[in-house]
Amino acid sequence: WGRGAIDMKDTVAVMLATARHFARTGTRPAREIVLAFLADEEAGGRFGAHWLVEHRPELFAGVTEAIGEGGGFSYALDDTRRLYPIENAQRGMAWMELTASGRAGHGSSPNDENAVTDLAESLTRIGRHTFPVRLIEPVRALLAEAARLQGVDLDLNAEDLDAELAKLGHVADFMQVVLRNSANPTMFTAGYQTNVIPGRATARVDGRFLPGHEQELIDTIDALLLPSVSREWVNHDIAMETSFDGPLVDAMCAAVRAEDPDGHPVPYCNPGGTD
Repeated sequence: WGRGAIDMKDTVAVMLATARHFARTGTRPAREIVLAFLADEEAGGRFGAHWLVEHRPELFAGVTEAIGEGGGFSYALDDTRRLYPIENAQRGMAWMELTASGRAGHGSSPNDENAVTDLAESLTRIGRHTFPVRLIEPVRALLAEAARLQGVDLDLNAEDLDAELAKLGHVADFMQVVLRNSANPTMFTAGYQTNVIPGRATARVDGRFLPGHEQELIDTIDALLLPSVSREWVNHDIAMETSFDGPLVDAMCAAVRAEDPDGHPVPYCNPGGTD
């Protein structure tokens, strides 16, 4: 047990154990299975999955589906019934660097072009902004199934959806992160001496957007920035959503129910992202 045990050496171990079992028992899957163990996922996959797709696309010839991390864990509704989220969507990644340009000067002198002040104000605006609720289909389906199983009359078109979802108890807490876009300031760098006002300050913001709502995130961030603050991408990756049907999903659902008859597979949107 240690760093990466859950994210996600456990899944790597399961994949290897399954492959070893196939080899020992002479099991031949109906289709060829490609196992990909890649680096750099936590930093956006630039030197892992992205590199492989860009430079070695022939390795994926004939591949029609991909199974990644996210989902498959259980989430207890009560003492007997469990939801099993199966990821068929994920929020996109919009990591950005913000740069404020101002007028350098001595710390004892008034300065109405202070880069630190302008950047701090912009970050405060971003950090305190609440994005509107945007229900994508996988989230709507999971909430509807949770409501059905709990016998809750849930109106997913209610004007105050946050209050409506409170009827679901802890399920609402679990789902809060995939109801809307988000942007959180995470890093701030400026200056080198207490009595010197720097002419430049930089910060990093972790932005995430739901499928179909990328432009809303970008437009909102740009509107919250002061004129002296510019934005550029550090890591920018797509949001993904696919349908919750087909032979692969059917096989996953059957596998869950075979092990847990009281388990209920449901579609799921990964709030973070993966390669």
